[in-house]
Amino acid sequence: MILEALGSAVLGLVLSWAALHRLAHRLPARPLVLATGVAGALFGDFVTHSALGPGNAALSLVGAAIVSSASLSLLLRPAGRLRRSAPA
Repeated sequence: MILEALGSAVLGLVLSWAALHRLAHRLPARPLVLATGVAGALFGDFVTHSALGPGNAALSLVGAAIVSSASLSLLLRPAGRLRRSAPA
C-alpha cells in the first residue's frame, strides 16, 4: 500500500510537470499546479483502492492518473481574451 501511494504521488508529480511544461501560459503558479497534481493522484488512488480492494495496483494507478488529470484540468484558464457581447 505504501509503494502504491508513493507511485501514485510520483505519477501525479509527473503529470503536473508535463502540464506545466506544455501549458504553462494557461496555468496558475507552479507550486499550486504541482500540489494539485499530487493531491489529485493520491485521492484517485485512495478512491480506486477503496472501490476495488487490495491486489489491483495497476488499476489504482489508472484511477490516480484519471483523477489527477481531471483536477489539473480544473486549473486551466481560457487561452484568449474573453469576448463580451455588445450591450442590448
